[in-house]
Amino acid sequence: MEAFRNALNAEKAKGELKITGLMFIIKALVTAMQQFPSFNASLSPDGEQLILKKYFNIGIAVDTPNGLVVPVLRDVNRKTVNELAAELAEKSEKARQGKLLPADMQGGCMTISSLGGIGGMAFTPIVNAPEVAILGVTRAKMQPIWNGKEFEPRLMLPLDLTYDHRVIDGAEGARFMATIKYYLGDIRRLLL
Repeated sequence: MEAFRNALNAEKAKGELKITGLMFIIKALVTAMQQFPSFNASLSPDGEQLILKKYFNIGIAVDTPNGLVVPVLRDVNRKTVNELAAELAEKSEKARQGKLLPADMQGGCMTISSLGGIGGMAFTPIVNAPEVAILGVTRAKMQPIWNGKEFEPRLMLPLDLTYDHRVIDGAEGARFMATIKYYLGDIRRLLL
């Protein structure tokens, strides 16, 4: 993923919007949500009914001078990586300027919170109700990984998943994370 991202950015003209790893994480997340509908759901206000959603809107936590806000990227499954990058840049700037409207922060299906940009190594993100799960992303770093014969350097990206146990159990959470890892391991799989 990182090699492809670097190649894409090398092709871009100076001043053109660069692609971050977050764009691929968003696409992998939505593809996994399509396979695991309980992650694209919410509980009714009384907690008695599960509402399965047919759309894929992803909230992205943005740190601003006035605190954390979560603008929502809508219909992510229908957008390209470049479209998502442009939309996130626009909404992040509006967030930092305090110009987000309430509608910009409503209707999320799942949220991504990323601490990698400020050096976070691991954390337990809190579910943004009425969503039932949140994905935490921390700083990628080179680590020695045993390949069966020797240690080899690999870029490792820690991901943290928090979910509502009234909807999702641990086994399903583990399968969901394995699916995200599968797609991020070779993003060409997102085309299949």
